[in-house]
Amino acid sequence: MTSLNDPAHDAATSDGPDAATSSAHDAAASSAHGAAAFDAPALGAIAAARIAVGVLLDGGVQHVVVCPGSRSAPMAYALAEASAAGRVELLVRIDERAAGFTALGLALATGAPAAVLTTSGTAVGNLMPAVMEANHAAVPLVVLSADRPDELRGTGANQTTIQPDLFGDHVRFAADVPAGASPERAVSTALSAATGAFDDIPPGPVQLNLAFRDPLVPAEGEGLPATAARRRFRIGAEPLVMDLPTASEDLPERRTAVLAGHDAGPVAEAFARAHNLPLLAEPSSNARFGPNAVGPYRLLLEHFGPDAAQPIERVVLFGRPTLSRPVAALLARSDVQSALYQPVPVAWYEPGRRTELPLADLADLAEFAGRGSAAWLDTWLLAGSAAQHAVDQVVAAEAAATGPSVASLVWKHTRGQLLLGSSNGIRDADLAALPAPDPAATVYANRGLAGIDGTISTATGLALGGRQETTVLLGDVTFLHDAGGLLLGSGEEVPDLRIVVLNDAGGAIFDLLEHGAVRDGGRYGDAVERLFATPHSADIAALAAAYGVGHSLVTTTAGLAEALGRPVKGRSIVEVRTDRSALRQLHGRIKDAVSAAVTGVLAGQ
Repeated sequence: MTSLNDPAHDAATSDGPDAATSSAHDAAASSAHGAAAFDAPALGAIAAARIAVGVLLDGGVQHVVVCPGSRSAPMAYALAEASAAGRVELLVRIDERAAGFTALGLALATGAPAAVLTTSGTAVGNLMPAVMEANHAAVPLVVLSADRPDELRGTGANQTTIQPDLFGDHVRFAADVPAGASPERAVSTALSAATGAFDDIPPGPVQLNLAFRDPLVPAEGEGLPATAARRRFRIGAEPLVMDLPTASEDLPERRTAVLAGHDAGPVAEAFARAHNLPLLAEPSSNARFGPNAVGPYRLLLEHFGPDAAQPIERVVLFGRPTLSRPVAALLARSDVQSALYQPVPVAWYEPGRRTELPLADLADLAEFAGRGSAAWLDTWLLAGSAAQHAVDQVVAAEAAATGPSVASLVWKHTRGQLLLGSSNGIRDADLAALPAPDPAATVYANRGLAGIDGTISTATGLALGGRQETTVLLGDVTFLHDAGGLLLGSGEEVPDLRIVVLNDAGGAIFDLLEHGAVRDGGRYGDAVERLFATPHSADIAALAAAYGVGHSLVTTTAGLAEALGRPVKGRSIVEVRTDRSALRQLHGRIKDAVSAAVTGVLAGQ
């Protein structure tokens, strides 16, 4: 990923928002060293911080997550003033990693850049996971890292390390603003970079490393302005549906499939419907609905392979495919032509590194895809219906709750916003979640790098930013990884957030990978269980009580359905206790049942 702090990008930015500079990096450097160049008087820390905050808010920042610290105090005081004036919403977190993911969730829900403020030292390093996720997911996350002035760097001064460019290529832009210099141009350029204002560069995270020199507190006699009514920021985050004109009959009939990966959007559903094509949509595509959507599609792909009676000829890809090996195998087939709808720059792959033909125009995509015959679409829908019925039957036969049954119920009952944790949760939804005629919730997932860290914090940011009820489905290991994200300080706003934890006492996803076969073969004794599954006996109810969060325990689908039927008010944890020892066998039964059902349907075609 080429970032704006890369000299290779200088020429590309010469005609950007600041035409007087040769690059965004130069703009920041000019801003950072402007005081020396023009012999202007040095700014005090509080004055510089007020300028930075003013530019941030004028540039669209609506939320700032503040982590306490001394070196960042000038920014904290300036933000407190802006908050009192009703210009910004502040959240306070003591854990910088949780703060970073909370800001990530805020940016996802609002579409606006969200900032996170830290003091110097290890505090900044704790933001790396959220910055990495924001990089690959193209999320406008603004890192405000406070630093020591130049005369203290390299001297062994407390909490002083190398912070400029700490995030490397994971940020679109980075600026080191010296103490005493005006941060105005650096902040303005950073916001342009974060929001995708530069040609050929997608939105993404940026870093503003702001050095402050003592004094770090307001002057005597200064205080907060009179408290003004706080503006509540909210943009429409309800599920979207699109319509496109019906494909022209002049287009050739082709056996094309529409594949909607993460963040594909409703345009994928509209395209499939307009072109009479089957829609294979991941849960976080926000396209898994409508008459053409096929539920357990990943188990059907082998039935439409090169030796099938009706093999797939072409694939039209929207968004990023992230979940399953059958999809990866489909896109790797040499006999299948594929195209990627890419109207704007994306952050999840490097140009030239994928085989799909990138197309920016829907008309060109239509020419590539053609239109589906009635027989082509009907075959997919009949096979999909048979597969869905087979999945439902196998899952329903289980007395206890399982991953697929939990994901299916959460998908069915959730309204507002839904966050699907990485690992098995999102894959269970991909397998078992029944596509509805219309979308019921806006679905999110941290699929930039598909990590399990920060999931509770991301969900908290989503709920507070979207200002609507939010449900997150995650596994127990994912929950424990970010249990600290449950901590809210006294007086902090409490989101309407329901946390559904599938607790099978370890990492069950490895049972479904090659490691499960190694374990079953007994070749490595208990090593697979210990090193991959990481079994535990953590008491989730006790953790919930410690953080002041409501808790309920269920073990059956009936109990879960009852819990999901309650209103989402404040925070609550629904723990679904289950057993992963037979998970591999369950998925084997599902696959066998689907194969038998689909084979029967296709034989009758």
